[in-house]
Amino acid sequence: MEAPLEDETPADGLTGTDAPSNGEELKASDEALTFMSSIEPAELQKCVFTDSLATVSEGGRDLGKFSVTVEFARRVQQPCMLLHAQSQGAIDNSPCGTTVTAYLTTDLEVLEEDYHEYVKLEGHSLDKRCHMVQHDGQMVIDKVTTVGEEVMRETVSYPMSVLRGLITEGSILLLMRLIALRKKVPEHMTFISLDQGLHIIHTSFSELGLKQLEVVGETMEVFGMERIVHSVEDSPTTWQCYFLDDGHLASRVQVGSPVTMRLLQLPSQLERGFEKISLVWEEDMQMRSKFLDRKDELKADHASYLRQHPEIRALISDFLQFLLLRKPDDVFQFAREYFLPFASHHPPEPSLKTSSF
Repeated sequence: MEAPLEDETPADGLTGTDAPSNGEELKASDEALTFMSSIEPAELQKCVFTDSLATVSEGGRDLGKFSVTVEFARRVQQPCMLLHAQSQGAIDNSPCGTTVTAYLTTDLEVLEEDYHEYVKLEGHSLDKRCHMVQHDGQMVIDKVTTVGEEVMRETVSYPMSVLRGLITEGSILLLMRLIALRKKVPEHMTFISLDQGLHIIHTSFSELGLKQLEVVGETMEVFGMERIVHSVEDSPTTWQCYFLDDGHLASRVQVGSPVTMRLLQLPSQLERGFEKISLVWEEDMQMRSKFLDRKDELKADHASYLRQHPEIRALISDFLQFLLLRKPDDVFQFAREYFLPFASHHPPEPSLKTSSF
């Protein structure tokens, strides 16, 4: 995924909600804003698919997998786009991964996004989480970094008015699909994004044009674009991505890195046999939300039933007190004998007759 989040503040000193200032107020270019406002529903429909890429080393060694899924969804009854991206692999035999789940409007405005990155080292682990959500005209961003036993937190917020043209870890993946389908990168297309210290920075796109690329053993024409991510403190990072005619990501690489992401299967092959992708439901914002909603429903239903039948608590309390007083070796036999008198309070049920067909 993108450069990891760093430059945190200690957990004891949770920062306030004032956004960090980098002096000059940066803005997205008119071309970038025009692009976002010009997105048509038919274009978004063409972006609803899954990409699966292999992460390989310079020598061709398999290092992991990268997947991106886009679908239509609803968030708080608002129609939106749901993007889920996941990268899993290993660095020097240490498991690592990144997960991004984003709810986006049809013009790529971020409603909510959750970013999680981890590296599991022997005797030492790194875990980074960043959650952003719109609330009362503000974009509220919470970031937590755990290094071993040390936890560092940061919370900032920006007025939505200064975030026009914002692209994030999630929205940028859908944005590139849309650019690839149009096969044209407008000149001077510069967006704003957030760097590791949550400062507003510029992210610019330029066109690499068409070229021939070997994709899964076939030579195909692909469309390329270059993305430069600027930073307040560090050097810019440059990414180059190439897409097939239908918007599928064929290749993705950070300039200067020995690692490349390559398409695993051509779209026609994917249609014939879908690859099963492991589901980590705890990291999926939509599924986790459904789970928590259902959990709350059940808790409320159970609590209501117990209020309607106070004898249940009394019955269980009496049984446990009697059980602990006697301390029987055979708990099941003791329970049978204890509850046997209650069976006489109800008439026996009629016997069931078996039927044959």
